[in-house]
This record gives sequence, C-alpha cells and structure tokens, in this order.
Amino acid sequence: MRPALSLLASLLCVTSLVGHAQDRPAASIHGFVPARLDAQRALEARFDAQVSTANLKAWLTQLAGRPHHAGSPHGKANVDFMARLLRDWGYQVEITQYDVLFPTPTLRRLELVAPTTFSARLAEPALAEDALSKLQAEALPTFNMYSIDGDVTGDLVYVNYGVPADYEALERRGIDVRGKIVIARYGGSWRGIKPKVAAEHGAIGCLIYSDPRDDGYGQGDVYPKGGYRNEHSAQRGSVSDMPVYPGDPLTPGVAAKGGVTRPEFTKAQTLTKIPVLPISYADARPLLEALGGPMAPAAWRGGLPIPYHVGPGPARVRLQLAFDWKLVPAYNVIATLPGREFPDQWVVRGNHHDGWVAGATDPVSGMVAVLEEARVIGQLARTGWTPRRTLVFAAWDAEEPGLLGSTEWVEDVADTLRAKVVAYVNSDSNARGFFDAGGSHSLERLVNEIARDVPDPKVKGSVADRLLARTILQGSADERRLARDQRHFEIDALGSGSDYTPFLQHLGIASLNIGFGGEGEYGQYHSAYDSVDHYLRFQDPDLAYAAALAKVGGRAVLRLSEADLLPFDFTRSADRIGRYVDELGDLVKTLDSDTREHNTRLAEGAFTLAANPAETWIAPKKKDDVPEFDLEPLRQAVERLRVAARRFETAAQTTSDVPASALTAANAIVFQAERTLTRPEGLPRRPWFRHQVYAPGFYTGYGVKTLPAVREALEQRAWDEARAQIPIVAQTLERYAGEIERAASVLAR
Repeated sequence: MRPALSLLASLLCVTSLVGHAQDRPAASIHGFVPARLDAQRALEARFDAQVSTANLKAWLTQLAGRPHHAGSPHGKANVDFMARLLRDWGYQVEITQYDVLFPTPTLRRLELVAPTTFSARLAEPALAEDALSKLQAEALPTFNMYSIDGDVTGDLVYVNYGVPADYEALERRGIDVRGKIVIARYGGSWRGIKPKVAAEHGAIGCLIYSDPRDDGYGQGDVYPKGGYRNEHSAQRGSVSDMPVYPGDPLTPGVAAKGGVTRPEFTKAQTLTKIPVLPISYADARPLLEALGGPMAPAAWRGGLPIPYHVGPGPARVRLQLAFDWKLVPAYNVIATLPGREFPDQWVVRGNHHDGWVAGATDPVSGMVAVLEEARVIGQLARTGWTPRRTLVFAAWDAEEPGLLGSTEWVEDVADTLRAKVVAYVNSDSNARGFFDAGGSHSLERLVNEIARDVPDPKVKGSVADRLLARTILQGSADERRLARDQRHFEIDALGSGSDYTPFLQHLGIASLNIGFGGEGEYGQYHSAYDSVDHYLRFQDPDLAYAAALAKVGGRAVLRLSEADLLPFDFTRSADRIGRYVDELGDLVKTLDSDTREHNTRLAEGAFTLAANPAETWIAPKKKDDVPEFDLEPLRQAVERLRVAARRFETAAQTTSDVPASALTAANAIVFQAERTLTRPEGLPRRPWFRHQVYAPGFYTGYGVKTLPAVREALEQRAWDEARAQIPIVAQTLERYAGEIERAASVLAR
C-alpha cells in the first residue's frame, strides 16, 4: 500500500501545482528592466495571437509532400519555396550552396549462403494507407551513408547493441569476430559507433537491424494499424565517425565550396572502415535463426520469436555494397531581419529541412514551427516594431548525412559568427507530449521562464507545469525537490545529433535545442513511412504542439533580441559544472573500487570456478591499478566560478539603475563568455571539437560527455592523459570565471 499512497500524494501535489498555475501573477522576465516588462509581454501576446495551425499544416504538406534528401529535386523546390516566403515576410534572404560528399548505393545485396540460403528484401513496401510510400522511385533506398564499398563473405556473429562492453562479453565466451560479419541491433549507442567498434575488433562487415522489442511490435501496434515500425521497415542513417568531426567528410574545418582541395574519398577520416547496411527485422530473422553457438545472455534477447544465439556460424552471409561517391549541392536558406539598436549582435534560430525520405516528423514538424515564428515576427515588423538585435532564421540542408549544411556555413563564416552571435536556438523533430530542452546551462533560467509562460495546448497549466508534474512523478529525489521547492527544471547537456553542434562545440556559441515529444508513436524514424499520413495520425494530429513550439521558440528569439541585459544566468552554469567535477571524483572512486574487486575476484579464481563447465569461458585479464588524481585545480576553478556567478547575479538585479552604456558593455562580454570554454587545440585526438565542457562521446556518438577531455581519459584508463588534462580544463574554467567577473564589474560601476 505504501507505493500507492506515495503516488497519490504526488498526484495531489501535481494537481495543486497545475491548478494554481493560471492564478499566478505575471512574473518578471530575466534581463528586462521593470519599465519594459509590460511592453515585452504585450509583444509576446501579439505574437501568440497570430500563430496559425492552418499555416503549419499547409507547410507540413508542402515540405514533406515528396522525398527531399540533399540534392533531390523536391529538396531544391523546398529551398526556393521557403526563400520566397521569407522574402515576402520582409527578410533579407540568401541561399548558400556547398558541394558535399553524398554517395548513394549502386549495389546493395545481402544473402545467407549457409547453412541455408536467403536473399534479403531490402525494401519498404508501398502501403495503401500511406500516399508517400508509393513514391519509391524518388526515395533513397535503405542504406547507411558513408559506409565504404565492399564485397565480403563471412560467418555471422550476433553482438547485441555492438558497443564495447558487448565485445568484452563475447571475449569472455571465447568468441572472436575477426574475419567475421557482425549483426547488431539498433539502440544502446548512436548507429555510427557500431561499425566503428566492429572494425576495431577485426570484423569485415556490419549489419544493423531494428529489433521489434526496441522498435516495433514490442512498443505497440505497427504501421499502418499503429505508429510503430513494421517488419519491413528499416532505419536509414549516417554512420560517419561524427565524434571526430561532423560536416562534409572531405573538407574538415573549411567550407566545401569553390576551389577547396578535396582528397580522394577513400582518404576521408570519417568513413567507415568496413561495409555496413541497415536491415528490417523481417530480413534479420532468417539470419538470426540460422545462428548456432551459445545462447545470448538474457539481456541480449530481443522480441523476435526465436532463440537468440550469438554464433559464430553456422550462419554465413555475403554482403555486397557499392556507391556512386558523388558530390551534391547542399542549400541553406539564411533569412535576416536587421536589428535597430545592435545590428552586430545576432540571434540565430534554425532547423534542418532535408529528410531521409519525406521526413514529416524528422525534421519538417520542427521546421514548420520555425517558419511560423519567422512569419509572425515579420508581421510584427510590418506594424512598426523592429528587433533590437538582428534576427537570423536558418533552414539547413544535408543535416541527415552528418550536419553538413550547418557545419559548412559555420566553417565558412566562423569569424563573423564568433564576433556577432549572441545565441543559437535549434529545433529538430517535434510531436505531442512534454517540453524538452537541452543546451548551455547559462540559458537554463531563460528556458524555464519561457516554458512557464506558454500554455500547454492539451492540459490546464503551462508546458513547464506539465514537465514539472512528470518530474515529480518520475524524477530523482533532487529533481523532485527542485521541481517542488523552486518550480524549476534542469535542461540537458548537449552531445551531438543536430545542428547546434558546430555553433556550440566548435565556436563556443551558447546554444539551445528545444522541442516537444514523448506521447506520439514514433516508430517510423528514418523510414519511408515518416510521412504526412503517419504524422497526422500518430504524432501531432492537430499540430497543437507545433504551435506550442512556435510560441516557445518565438519567445526565445524575442527575449534574446529585446533584453536590456542578455538573459544569461551563470549561477546555473556554475552549479552544473561543479556537479560535473564532483562526478569526476565519483568516477575515480568507482574505477578504483571496481578495479580492486575485479582483481581480487581474479586472484580468488572466482571467474573460473563460477563458470558453467559445459560452456566456454575465458577469465578476464587483470586490470591496472587506478592511480590517485588531484582534482583540486578543478574544484578551485569551480569555486571561483560560483563566486563570480553570484557577483554577476547581484549586479544584474539592479539593471534599472545601470546606465545604457554599461549595459551595452556588459552584454558584449556576456554573450562572448561561452567562447572562453573552448580551446583552439580542441579535445585530444579530435581538434574540431573545442568545447571543454560539452562534447559527444567518442563511443556514444550523440550522447554527451561532460568535461570530456578528463572524463573520457579516465573511462579509457588513459591515466597520464587524464592527469595532463586536469590543469588544462581548470584553466579553461578560470578564464570563464574571469569573463563573468569582468561583466559583473562593468554592471557595478
């Protein structure tokens, strides 16, 4: 009975939070002097009143009406369509072109050649209930972008999710993948990590399939009855080694245009080392059924009605892949509305417009919200209002193969962006459900205040109220306390996977990624069924959450544009960075205790004695001892950062008494502060990633690693490197604290 009582108490608290939400008086907005609050709220109310779901639906139908990958006819038609709209709304519009590597298959063949034979279908059939699925001649086939060519035959091994820990488990069982083809299920990491790790272990080919437990009937009814992945659907996607660098594989660090020197495509560092192909669970089943060898561990078994063996063999497969290795034009639409007071301070709002096929959810559901924001702001400008700071709306091309359009633009005009961009606000896919945000923690307060002021379209209360309610029901004890006592939610740190990456992690521009989701049936990811028909049935039928996204994104743009003091809150940033340093200390302790226990078990013979004698089992190797690490430089830097942040917060509370010239000078420091968290040398072995607090993990891909130079060295047991990076990261945090102190001094004059 205790859990039930606890749940009831939580529900009563949630009901109280939501019930009083509409009765709260209007709160202040961080960064605005009291005299300008009413005008800002009136501006936002005018914005909200003009948001149109009819526009959102019309643009969804237009942009996602046909396949529109990079280099496709409909992709270019969409570019011209959006450019026309934006010009009509009063923006200065530029279409930038970059010529990027975009190979598509000329040969895809997968066969089981022993102990029986089977030829994989490798196709998603047309469905009567889905008009888009019938346009197969225009659509990209199921494949993984930036796989190399190959014709390989070998015994098959099932490697679960294909992450490093899975190969360690196979090694314990005496299973070696050298010279073999591996089959991994989607999940557990970003897809590009799977062929990367497979190649490191000597595999000659990699198959990635969608297991129905994770992505199919294990989640609900499959398409077209329900929204989840059906047996013939496969997940396309890039497998470039994006944790090394995103963007055009042939032009790292420079824009892919004009007379830039390009190496032979075979020299590109981010291509896979082995051929890789995605397949459906209908095509995977005969291969997995033919496997012998030991049973897979219980946690490795998926949702197919078969016993999951790991092999190797007797299943033997042949994989043949060839690509055209061509360049295609990638077109970005850049629309600018100049600021009246601070034209050299830019607020950039963006999303990508290309899809793997039609991309109704990914990315058009978010792109239409960005367009509606631009339209309404253009309408406001026609009534006599103009933004204080310059607003830039961007539609990026070729995001799906590896953030190509945004990365090439950032590399092209890097000096201008470093000097001028206040913040970058990104969206991608969107659907009904809960608000979600990630980004620079200096913008966490801004996001909370915006979410507090946007009504949820389906329940009573704001989108923040609903998110806080879920946090109270599902969050950790600390998260629940924060939600109840401070009515505040935390935003996620950003790894990679969308177009904020070059802004944040290459240039050090404070960034946000915002959207809604969690209640749609998102089973069509990167398939031919990511269509308007699917979206309007299973994702956001009345586009209510697309409208909510427009209101959130619109407020972010307007508040960053109009603020007297830019709405950065460094206390949140200091707190989170302090937590990341504490996590490093915990990691060292965990590594040490785990290593000691592992080596003790090995000395006791526990691994061998406890193993099933009827099965092959190889005891693991002894681990090297974990040395001591002095994290005090990081802790001292964090303490200085906390003091600086509190000083800035105190000074920022008196902005109504600060002269305009001092606010201008402080703002110039504030938006540049994030730049000090970067180093020109970048991270060890991947210099493109310069941010020292946030980066995608080398073996997680999209997943973030905080304080990555130290954390990943520890995780990979590179003790000397970790010790060397600690003072470097501490110095970076000291520089950040110094800029915050400088801004506080300007305000306090």
